[in-house]
Amino acid sequence: MRVRLQATVLSLVALLVFGLGVPLAVSVAGSAGQTLFLDRLTDTARFASLAQRPLIQSDPDLINAELRRYAEVYGIAVAVLNQDGRPTATSGSVPGAIKLDLADTRVAGQVQSALAGRHSEPGPMLVPWDEGTLVLAEPVLIDGDVRGVVVTESPTAQARQEVTLWWVLIATIGMIAFCLALLVALPLVRWILRPVRRLDEATGSLVEAVVSGREVARVGEESGPVELQQLGRSFDMMAASVGEALAAQRAFVADASHQLRNPLTALKLRLVNLEGHVDTEAEEHREAAVAEADRLNQVLDGLLSMARAEASAGELVAVDVDTVVAERAADWNVVAVAREVSLDVEGSTDGVRALAPPRGLEAVLDALLDNALKFTGAGTSVRVHTSTVDEAVRLTVRDHGPGLRADELERATDRFWRSTAHQNVAGSGLGLSIVAEIVARAGGSLKLDLPDGGGLRIAVELPAASS
Repeated sequence: MRVRLQATVLSLVALLVFGLGVPLAVSVAGSAGQTLFLDRLTDTARFASLAQRPLIQSDPDLINAELRRYAEVYGIAVAVLNQDGRPTATSGSVPGAIKLDLADTRVAGQVQSALAGRHSEPGPMLVPWDEGTLVLAEPVLIDGDVRGVVVTESPTAQARQEVTLWWVLIATIGMIAFCLALLVALPLVRWILRPVRRLDEATGSLVEAVVSGREVARVGEESGPVELQQLGRSFDMMAASVGEALAAQRAFVADASHQLRNPLTALKLRLVNLEGHVDTEAEEHREAAVAEADRLNQVLDGLLSMARAEASAGELVAVDVDTVVAERAADWNVVAVAREVSLDVEGSTDGVRALAPPRGLEAVLDALLDNALKFTGAGTSVRVHTSTVDEAVRLTVRDHGPGLRADELERATDRFWRSTAHQNVAGSGLGLSIVAEIVARAGGSLKLDLPDGGGLRIAVELPAASS
């Protein structure tokens, strides 16, 4: 955005400089040309007045000296033509002066116009690259009749040089103005965009900060346009409100889960104590109530785990994946043996450690192994595989249970979601949600797929810790 804004400002400055410089340059060239035209026209008209006697008396010597002296001083060729267009008096061949060519189409055209009684008119604008001369012709009037013509051909080099100098000066001033505008535009744009940059940085870190429970960096500062300062303050208020609301939600979930555990445990004990003290017809309802109490206890455990995952510190720690996998697999192997399931650990990370929240990898393995052993039938196996991929550590848990439908894979990490085919299996529907939360906190990825041979394969990738 800074580049685009700077380009816009500089484009406007360039258009302003160009818009003022070009008309000024044109005006200078036009003024120089007009001045030269009027000066030469005055001299030509004066010679037309002096040429009356030489034409009447047919005596060119009356004006030849004047014409020659004029050519020597100014380098301008002058000729007096009679009514037939033939030269009567000329400035002659003067070193350094222009040689007048009466056969030249420009000169002939001016002579014919003057013989018709018309006066000279300004020519095209004087520009540095046009090396043409200025040709003027004025009629010599005697008793109101055109009796001859005075023609002058003037060099324009000096006038064009002056125009060139003016144009160079205008271009130099324009470049200086553009450079000054550039020097002013750069800090000005930075000053304008400083709140925007801070707002962009705060927006990028808002989700991470709010989710991790850290304080959101404030944007508001006493710099930049007033409107952007107000926008920064509004963002700070919004971010603070979001952080407080999410913190209150987490506290509510954690407190509610914890506070409900004691009465729920007491309720379950009372239900268990009623065994053998209720009618046979009511025993079925008592057992169903005990089962619902167990299910509610699992939901509370899941909610507490989710609250701990969401409230965990934002800092990541380096974890030895092979060691954690070995420890958790040894603990869960007891459950696997009881369910007649083989729990196999394969692969190695070759000492590469992964970045994860504190105790986060243990929580991920517990959730994945609990989920895998829960759905894997007796006589099958659950395979845990570790490896390194590029700059990440991959942990894969594959079971041989009923798996999921292809259209259910994306919803599997939603909170409290359960497949319609697994409604009769105990669980809270929060296991994969907890895994997804921890993996996202670590900046990793979570992928579910359906491998050949049935079952479900869950792959977790965590960023590798720098050595």
